Amino acid sequence: MEGTTEMEIEEPKSKKFGLKNSIQTNFGNDYVFQIVPKDDWSSVAVSLSTKAVKLYSPVTGQFQGECKGHSDTINQIAFSVSSSPHLLHSCSSDGTIRAWDTRNFQQVSCIDSGSSQEIFSFSFGGSNDNLLAAGAKSQVLFWDWRNGKQVACLEESHIEDVTQVHFVPDNRNKLLSASVDGLMCIFNTDGDINDDDDLESVINVGTSIGKVGFFGETYQKLWCLTHIESLSIWDWKDSRNEANFLEARSLASDSWTLDHVDYFVDCHYPGEGDSLWLIGGTNAGALGYFPVNHKGIGSPEAILGGGHTGVVRSVLPMSSMKGGPAQSRGIFGWTGGEDGRLCCWLSDDSTGINRSWISSALVKKSPKARKKKRRTPY
Repeated sequence: MEGTTEMEIEEPKSKKFGLKNSIQTNFGNDYVFQIVPKDDWSSVAVSLSTKAVKLYSPVTGQFQGECKGHSDTINQIAFSVSSSPHLLHSCSSDGTIRAWDTRNFQQVSCIDSGSSQEIFSFSFGGSNDNLLAAGAKSQVLFWDWRNGKQVACLEESHIEDVTQVHFVPDNRNKLLSASVDGLMCIFNTDGDINDDDDLESVINVGTSIGKVGFFGETYQKLWCLTHIESLSIWDWKDSRNEANFLEARSLASDSWTLDHVDYFVDCHYPGEGDSLWLIGGTNAGALGYFPVNHKGIGSPEAILGGGHTGVVRSVLPMSSMKGGPAQSRGIFGWTGGEDGRLCCWLSDDSTGINRSWISSALVKKSPKARKKKRRTPY
């Protein structure tokens, strides 16, 4: 569908969020690229444009240590191996995937794909959880992460950079790849892996793909954000398109009174049913959580404003955190951006908080105030 209709839902009230504190990750003009949590939430890892990864406490914001070793841009970080929860992995345009021991911040392993290669994404999985897959220049590479031996290279399915690889939750032998060429491919990774026998399906999105993710109670649904800021929803098992929002920024912009939505940071699955949040931002640093279903993009259920002064690159929700220290209750999440800041957001109405949230009165525009045309995607 074209995505021009409005959602037929009750208009939600925007939740209130206070800015607990803001951390300047470094002096200068360093970017925050990504924020990821350790399984027990004792640390969050933050990748920076300085080619380093820093670790902080998600509760207090206290700096814990730094991992340095990459010689080019870090494209993804993740605590990926459940059997070794202290290991942090990172991939880079320097062609390596490195593992770091977050207890002493030292590198413990390095897989090198070659000097002419770049690694844009990686994922751990496989039927025996022994595979490390990586997206590179028009290739999908596989290693046995236990011994570092390369076991496969798929080079016929994509013709441009592979920006995303993800093993499917609850289907660990299935791998999804997504590329600048506009294609998403599903591979079966059981046994010997090759292009001819193991490519199960291809979805043509039609434009360069930036981020993808799985959601829904059985993880059968797939969201896809493109580099021209469009959003599409798919059923990956039968390659069926369920929604296609080519003008997603205009639809989101029309549902609040703040400046127009300039970009999308991510999508977040809160873990219930088929609900999905599309997280959009302004160049001035405000963020909105926009609910999405097959009918359209709704008014934001949460707005974060007053923390950032530039483009936000990463959002880490803590609302789904189970257990953890009592002092973490009320923390909505962390955000990081091109202003070099890490911002922690509170979801309660405690006194003494910098009131950086936007009131619900500013969320919904009147029909007369809506604009039908926005600037073209950049």
